[in-house]
Amino acid sequence: MNDPFQMQPELRYGAPACDQILTGRRFTIGYSWYFRQAKWTLEIIKRDEELISEILPDVQRSDNFRADTRIPERFRAGLNAYRKSGFDRGHLVASANQNLREIHNSETFLLSNMSPQAKGLNRHKWVELEKAIRDLNYQDNVLETYVLTCPVFYFGEAVETIGDQNDEYGIDVPVPHAFIKSVLAEDDKGKLSLWTFEMKNKKLKGDLEDYLVVTYDAEQIVGGRFWDRISAGDLHDLKKEARAGAGQYAGYATRQPRSKPGWGQIRARRLGHRRRTSWTSHN
Repeated sequence: MNDPFQMQPELRYGAPACDQILTGRRFTIGYSWYFRQAKWTLEIIKRDEELISEILPDVQRSDNFRADTRIPERFRAGLNAYRKSGFDRGHLVASANQNLREIHNSETFLLSNMSPQAKGLNRHKWVELEKAIRDLNYQDNVLETYVLTCPVFYFGEAVETIGDQNDEYGIDVPVPHAFIKSVLAEDDKGKLSLWTFEMKNKKLKGDLEDYLVVTYDAEQIVGGRFWDRISAGDLHDLKKEARAGAGQYAGYATRQPRSKPGWGQIRARRLGHRRRTSWTSHN
């Protein structure tokens, strides 16, 4: 059996089409040869942490950025493409989400898991969103949290590129106009909740709620269906509302379904002892 949708737990609920699927130990990348970066990444936040976090030593952030040799060289980014570009090597799957073992964290530093990201986004609002999603995952009622992340290119807008002038293949890496994160949480009753965010690739202000969008609209922009292995009828109401699931999430946090706490106000209920980590403020 070599179908990744049958082997990779994070693909249980489906993923958009892509040129090449790159399976990892804890997450999957749907790669675009045309854009020289991921079309999407899909992960389960801190999968199996409650089973093994007590017995494993602390894991340090790897910071071993490198090319992904599973991709043909003429269709992938190299480290030189980012040097002096003015853009960060922005994680799509955050390194802090995959820190149970050193090899898990190391895989997040493959350039196939990076997109050129404005420093003002990567080091501020983006990392705030990543932390809020981890806090959601720590709620007692949430059993699993799936995260689909997609770089976005808008029709009708000029595309900036970065690249290495000395590269023999003349590879340029397009800079996304924005990024989308679609978050699917499954609770202890088997109920699904959905939030989808769209953030422009620049320094942003305001609350995380300001960047919630209609999932159907996000699918249209990305060019693929999200969570397509769930019956469309069962997700329709969640996909058509920009704030789908907000009231349901309030139930996890407060047991008062009618209240609507902001994403920035989520407080994690930790699962017992938490390991110390040495993450910087970057994702």
